[in-house]
Amino acid sequence: MTLNKENVLIVDDDYDMLELLHRNLKSMNFHTYKASSVTEAVEILKSNSIDLLITDLQMPGINGIELIKYANEQFPTVAKLVITGYPSIDSAVDSLKSGALEYLVKPFTSDEFHRAIENMVGDRVLKRPAVKAAQSLKVVNYAGMVGSSKSLTDLIDIIERVKDNRATVLITGESGTGKELVARAIHYKGSFAANPFIAVNCGAIPENLLESELFGYVKGAFTGATETREGLFQAANGGTIFLDEIGTAPLHVQTALLRVLQEKEITMIGSRTPKKVQLRIIAATNSNLQSLINSGGFREDLYYRLNVVAIETKPLRERVEDIVPLAEIMLKKYALEYNKPLAEITPTALKLLQRHSWPGNVREFENVIQRLIILSGSRIDVEDLPEYLKYDAPLGQPTLQPLKEVEKQHINKVLAAVGNNKTKAAEILQIDRKTLRLKLL
Repeated sequence: MTLNKENVLIVDDDYDMLELLHRNLKSMNFHTYKASSVTEAVEILKSNSIDLLITDLQMPGINGIELIKYANEQFPTVAKLVITGYPSIDSAVDSLKSGALEYLVKPFTSDEFHRAIENMVGDRVLKRPAVKAAQSLKVVNYAGMVGSSKSLTDLIDIIERVKDNRATVLITGESGTGKELVARAIHYKGSFAANPFIAVNCGAIPENLLESELFGYVKGAFTGATETREGLFQAANGGTIFLDEIGTAPLHVQTALLRVLQEKEITMIGSRTPKKVQLRIIAATNSNLQSLINSGGFREDLYYRLNVVAIETKPLRERVEDIVPLAEIMLKKYALEYNKPLAEITPTALKLLQRHSWPGNVREFENVIQRLIILSGSRIDVEDLPEYLKYDAPLGQPTLQPLKEVEKQHINKVLAAVGNNKTKAAEILQIDRKTLRLKLL
């Protein structure tokens, strides 16, 4: 997929419609920003380069007509499409008078939506020639992300679009796919690189301490608060705070995070005085937040506040073409680190690396390369590979087993190879013991 250069902002207080429009636009290769209110939409318009605005009319507070009028005055070059479930001649006339180019009535089909978008941005965009295959195979090294796959180039494209603004980003993907690397790239490649980048692993901080770590506390706020201490949000002020494993945050912390996103202010524990903060929030998770929402473990309104820009990091098994360039860069890295000669991987051994499913993703792959450099000579062949890699099923081989069972079998192979040492197996797979135990259930 080659992303179109245009950025699209969707505004609707109906979260299901927001997701539906996002999926349709994604299938048409557009990059989207999402807002559930006019206030949010205005902030996104101010800080991003938006080419097409799609808005509902009936929303709590300020309605879509006012947004169209505002956008027409302040951003006259932005194309505008109105959608509504409450059609009337007056609303249609008002929309068109205010600057909208198209007007769609809910429910509408995907074909009707596609035609409306096509009318607005034209064949020039939708029928742009695809990037040549030769270009897509070019090896790139961007902020430590190395590869030649289309998924990597698409990922870099999105980073380039959001790096210079403060749009909230939600990064999803399996463990070991480089979510923190993406967050750091957004920060350090952008306009705020000179300001702080604070990474917080929400899953590694005890639930009863997470709120005080994030927001700080005043002296006497609780037993043991012998001094006033600022939190990580204050430390990140002016820059970026990266909230990893956001799905593990307890509900009371989620409520406080929602206020930060809505009001751009934090309140220290024990204080009644809010403090303004100006920063970018990037959250990441390897959990299914939609399932957590359904079970009551995650706030739906927080999810949509975080999910203004969605980025998915693909697993290594879906970008096999990145394995060769990744191996090359890691061989050089660890040869230098361990003062060893630069090793060469034989074509046969490389094929085994390429067919492996890599449930631990790039983390597991890097761990294997590191071990090979330490234990092997200047030529790495099949006999040098760990046993569980030699007999793994070819990548993409048809199977009737669900992915979870395949992953479980792979973990059991690793355990068998290390004498059932769970600590060592977790180290090889680059996951913690708790995650390993859960995956074996």
